[in-house]
Amino acid sequence: MDQIKIGKFIQEKRKEHNITQTELADKLGITDRAVSKWENGVCLPDSGIMQELCSILNITINDLFSGEVVKMKENEKMLEKNLLEMTREKEESDKRLLFLEIVMGVAIIPLFVGLILLAGLAEMPDYARALIIGIAVVFFFIFVFAMVRIEQVAGYYECGKCNHKYVPSYSQVLWAMHMGRTRYMECPKCGKKSWQKKVLTK
Repeated sequence: MDQIKIGKFIQEKRKEHNITQTELADKLGITDRAVSKWENGVCLPDSGIMQELCSILNITINDLFSGEVVKMKENEKMLEKNLLEMTREKEESDKRLLFLEIVMGVAIIPLFVGLILLAGLAEMPDYARALIIGIAVVFFFIFVFAMVRIEQVAGYYECGKCNHKYVPSYSQVLWAMHMGRTRYMECPKCGKKSWQKKVLTK
């Protein structure tokens, strides 16, 4: 998706309606800085306010993603193109997140082991030893919970029984037995428990 084109389109439609960045921001309950970022192509509006933004600017979601008003006869074609582009971008984003998870996993092990060895082998007061161990444990749990969060939101889990693909809750992922990226969970569709593998496409 062309963020620069979308940003210019938002700006053009805002000006057509004689709305300032501040006025648009107030209507959406956000800061005018966020509106400025959209219009400069830095980022896209959050999905939670896209519908309201389109309503204010009198455009469709499809127009917004296209960065232009789409003619009725081209609407279906552009909608399909935008949906495919959004799917591709999500897959790429999920791949980056899963790679980040691997990097985090590789980083935390030497960090944790190094701090524990330091606390156990170096000469230091007991309070310093306890502090280092505490820091090691805190870092370990921060990394683990962040990695579980990535496991939850990146891609989908596919039920081994009915092949339904879904995003589980954080607690489901956290407490499920797992082997790598395959987890033993209950499917929300068929209600059966099975080993469910991580997939990137729905």
